[in-house]
Amino acid sequence: MKYIKAQDILPDELIKILQEYVDGDYLYIPRKDGEKRTWGEKSGARRLLRERNQEIYKKYKKGKTAEELALEYYLSEQSIRRILSQMKYYV
Repeated sequence: MKYIKAQDILPDELIKILQEYVDGDYLYIPRKDGEKRTWGEKSGARRLLRERNQEIYKKYKKGKTAEELALEYYLSEQSIRRILSQMKYYV
């Protein structure tokens, strides 16, 4: 999460009011209802993992073993087996 300086975006009057409640501490302001994003949506991490997992599944279907895939992707065999189990429902 990237922090934004309040003085860069808020009016001085609002900063003075907020300082009465939170003076110098960090304050989290949640998103509006309906504006929430799932993990990895903004950074693209979710998409990249989905693409990687699809690639793993395709290589497995072409004959690679879970052990070979674990070595190739630097994952445990258990993680590879979990990915394979999940991907058979999506591909």
